[in-house]
Amino acid sequence: MNLILMGLPGAGKGTQAERIVENYGLPHISTGDMFRSAIKEGTELGQKAKSYMDAGDLVPDEVTIGIVRERLGKDDCKNGFLLDGFPRTVAQAEALEEIMSDSDRHIDAVLYIDVDQNKLLKRLTGRRVCSHCGATYHVEFNPPHEPGKCDKCGNELKQRDDDSEETVRARLEVNAKQQKTLLDFYRDKGYLRTIDGNRHIDEVYESIKQILGSLQK
Repeated sequence: MNLILMGLPGAGKGTQAERIVENYGLPHISTGDMFRSAIKEGTELGQKAKSYMDAGDLVPDEVTIGIVRERLGKDDCKNGFLLDGFPRTVAQAEALEEIMSDSDRHIDAVLYIDVDQNKLLKRLTGRRVCSHCGATYHVEFNPPHEPGKCDKCGNELKQRDDDSEETVRARLEVNAKQQKTLLDFYRDKGYLRTIDGNRHIDEVYESIKQILGSLQK
């Protein structure tokens, strides 16, 4: 199965990706991992990506798409893959269609974990980090024994600047707007499978299993 996993920040993609990879034996391919691997291997595209990243610039589409093409051509992707973080735009999605067509393959499903933005706001703004040892907590889902104090070293817990409500809300809005055009693209293609991510992790995964089971028939 050739799958794409989508969802806004905090939707639980990482947790579900781990389960899919473990139970279906698919390589989990994220944009960051692809870049790091290409850079480590010293490929021409990897070196190009590194030059942009070192300069603090976005890696242009043609380089990103080239790295994706190389990664999907590797042996471990012959029987399928789980793409996470790519594509991000319709232009990238169209390029992926071309990559798949060139190797006589197709995308089987785009799994979109849909979570209410107010819930995501609560999830993302509740993170607290120890100012000393870096331990991470969540005020609701993983609170410290003593409010505001690290269980491990007793130092003060702080909210990172990028976890503030204003910053998170803006990030969610930008991502939602960007993803809408991509979701519309895949809906028109007939690939899109929307999963209610407002439920418990296990219930979300059960829905994913049902979708993947129907693809294997």
